Amino acid sequence: MKVIARTIIVEGHVQGVWFRDWTVQAARAIGVSGWVRNRTDGTVEVYVVGESDLVERLIDRLREGSPASRVDRIDVREAALQRVDGFTRRGSG
Repeated sequence: MKVIARTIIVEGHVQGVWFRDWTVQAARAIGVSGWVRNRTDGTVEVYVVGESDLVERLIDRLREGSPASRVDRIDVREAALQRVDGFTRRGSG
């Protein structure tokens, strides 16, 4: 299986609604690596690395969002592969 990396920007009501912690749990359960952080413009940025089918599975989950969130739009972009171990929550960027 091919390993890919993606950067995803999630727009909507996604800050202050447990979205980042929910993303960490979802990513770890799926088995991908990367990180999630709030951005100053009110969006959430996700960097994910893993087998292509697993990355797509996380992207599908991000479209749904956490129970308290409202996802209006996501922007998925190809990203350079970086070595990351596990999936973490980062500070705002």
